[in-house]
Amino acid sequence: MSLKVRDVMSPAPIAVPKTATLVEAAQRMRVADVGDVLVLDDDRACGLITDRDIVVRAIAMNYRPDKTTVDEICSHDLVSVPSDSDIDVANALMRERSVRRIPVIDNGVAVGVVSLGDLAIAKDPSSTLADISAAPPNT
Repeated sequence: MSLKVRDVMSPAPIAVPKTATLVEAAQRMRVADVGDVLVLDDDRACGLITDRDIVVRAIAMNYRPDKTTVDEICSHDLVSVPSDSDIDVANALMRERSVRRIPVIDNGVAVGVVSLGDLAIAKDPSSTLADISAAPPNT
Protein backbone atom coordinates (compact mmCIF):
# COMPACT_ATOMS: atom_id res chain seq x y z
CA MET A 1 0.00 0.00 0.00
CA SER A 2 1.40 3.37 -0.97
CA LEU A 3 1.71 6.30 1.39
CA LYS A 4 -0.80 9.12 1.19
CA VAL A 5 -0.06 12.80 1.61
CA ARG A 6 -1.95 12.78 4.93
CA ASP A 7 0.62 10.25 6.24
CA VAL A 8 3.59 12.58 5.71
CA MET A 9 2.25 16.16 5.73
CA SER A 10 2.61 18.68 8.51
CA PRO A 11 -0.97 19.13 9.79
CA ALA A 12 -2.64 22.34 10.95
CA PRO A 13 -0.79 24.78 8.71
CA ILE A 14 0.11 28.20 10.03
CA ALA A 15 -1.81 30.90 8.18
CA VAL A 16 -2.11 34.67 8.08
CA PRO A 17 -4.65 36.94 6.41
CA LYS A 18 -3.52 38.53 3.17
CA THR A 19 -3.46 41.90 4.94
CA ALA A 20 -0.81 40.74 7.46
CA THR A 21 2.56 42.45 7.24
CA LEU A 22 5.79 40.64 6.51
CA VAL A 23 6.80 41.20 10.13
CA GLU A 24 3.64 39.45 11.32
CA ALA A 25 4.23 36.52 8.96
CA ALA A 26 7.87 36.23 10.06
CA GLN A 27 6.83 36.28 13.70
CA ARG A 28 4.34 33.46 13.08
CA MET A 29 7.06 31.46 11.32
CA ARG A 30 9.44 31.98 14.22
CA VAL A 31 6.95 30.96 16.91
CA ALA A 32 5.82 27.88 14.96
CA ASP A 33 9.39 27.05 13.84
CA VAL A 34 8.36 26.79 10.18
CA GLY A 35 9.61 28.37 6.97
CA ASP A 36 6.26 29.10 5.35
CA VAL A 37 2.74 30.29 6.08
CA LEU A 38 -0.40 30.10 4.03
CA VAL A 39 -1.98 33.37 2.99
CA LEU A 40 -5.75 33.52 3.41
CA ASP A 41 -8.43 35.59 1.73
CA ASP A 42 -11.21 35.14 4.28
CA ASP A 43 -10.90 31.39 4.96
CA ARG A 44 -9.62 30.42 1.50
CA ALA A 45 -5.94 29.82 0.80
CA CYS A 46 -4.90 32.34 -1.84
CA GLY A 47 -1.13 32.19 -1.50
CA LEU A 48 1.93 30.88 0.23
CA ILE A 49 4.83 32.90 1.59
CA THR A 50 8.19 31.56 2.69
CA ASP A 51 11.02 32.95 4.73
CA ARG A 52 13.00 33.08 1.50
CA ASP A 53 10.25 35.13 -0.20
CA ILE A 54 10.46 37.68 2.59
CA VAL A 55 14.21 38.05 2.16
CA VAL A 56 14.57 37.80 -1.62
CA ARG A 57 11.35 39.43 -2.81
CA ALA A 58 11.01 42.08 -0.12
CA ILE A 59 14.03 42.86 2.04
CA ALA A 60 16.49 42.66 -0.87
CA MET A 61 14.24 45.01 -2.85
CA ASN A 62 14.15 47.46 0.08
CA TYR A 63 10.47 46.93 0.89
CA ARG A 64 9.51 47.89 4.42
CA PRO A 65 8.60 44.68 6.24
CA ASP A 66 6.41 46.54 8.71
CA LYS A 67 4.37 48.14 5.90
CA THR A 68 4.41 45.51 3.13
CA THR A 69 1.59 42.96 3.18
CA VAL A 70 2.08 39.28 2.50
CA ASP A 71 -0.36 39.62 -0.39
CA GLU A 72 2.13 41.89 -2.17
CA ILE A 73 4.91 39.32 -2.34
CA CYS A 74 3.47 35.85 -1.77
CA SER A 75 3.17 33.22 -4.47
CA HIS A 76 -0.42 33.37 -5.67
CA ASP A 77 -0.21 30.61 -8.26
CA LEU A 78 -0.90 27.85 -5.75
CA VAL A 79 -0.79 24.21 -6.58
CA SER A 80 -2.42 22.01 -3.96
CA VAL A 81 -3.23 18.38 -3.32
CA PRO A 82 -5.95 16.63 -1.33
CA SER A 83 -4.78 14.64 1.69
CA ASP A 84 -5.80 11.33 0.12
CA SER A 85 -3.41 11.81 -2.83
CA ASP A 86 -0.56 9.38 -3.23
CA ILE A 87 2.78 10.94 -2.25
CA ASP A 88 4.02 10.29 -5.79
CA VAL A 89 1.40 12.78 -7.01
CA ALA A 90 2.78 15.44 -4.65
CA ASN A 91 6.31 14.56 -5.69
CA ALA A 92 5.44 14.92 -9.39
CA LEU A 93 3.72 18.28 -8.78
CA MET A 94 6.75 19.60 -6.94
CA ARG A 95 9.01 18.55 -9.77
CA GLU A 96 6.69 19.94 -12.47
CA ARG A 97 6.12 23.28 -10.74
CA SER A 98 9.60 23.60 -9.15
CA VAL A 99 8.21 24.14 -5.66
CA ARG A 100 9.36 22.83 -2.29
CA ARG A 101 6.03 22.96 -0.46
CA ILE A 102 2.43 22.25 -1.42
CA PRO A 103 -0.66 23.12 0.61
CA VAL A 104 -2.91 20.17 1.36
CA ILE A 105 -6.53 21.18 0.84
CA ASP A 106 -9.62 19.06 1.52
CA ASN A 107 -13.05 20.42 0.62
CA GLY A 108 -11.69 23.95 0.33
CA VAL A 109 -10.01 23.88 3.75
CA ALA A 110 -6.24 23.88 4.23
CA VAL A 111 -5.45 20.88 6.42
CA GLY A 112 -1.69 20.69 6.03
CA VAL A 113 1.44 21.36 4.04
CA VAL A 114 3.61 18.72 2.44
CA SER A 115 7.25 19.59 1.86
CA LEU A 116 10.09 18.22 -0.16
CA GLY A 117 11.65 17.19 3.15
CA ASP A 118 8.50 15.28 4.16
CA LEU A 119 8.65 13.36 0.91
CA ALA A 120 12.38 12.68 1.28
CA ILE A 121 11.86 11.22 4.74
CA ALA A 122 9.02 9.00 3.44
CA LYS A 123 10.67 7.88 0.21
CA ASP A 124 14.34 7.60 1.20
CA PRO A 125 14.89 7.95 4.95
CA SER A 126 18.63 7.40 4.59
CA SER A 127 19.12 10.30 2.15
CA THR A 128 20.97 13.44 3.09
CA LEU A 129 17.83 15.52 2.52
CA ALA A 130 15.86 13.25 4.86
CA ASP A 131 18.55 13.56 7.53
CA ILE A 132 18.59 17.34 7.26
CA SER A 133 14.78 17.56 7.20
CA ALA A 134 14.43 15.38 10.29
CA ALA A 135 17.13 17.22 12.28
CA PRO A 136 16.15 19.65 15.03
CA PRO A 137 16.31 23.32 14.04
CA ASN A 138 19.40 25.43 14.50
CA THR A 139 18.67 28.07 17.08
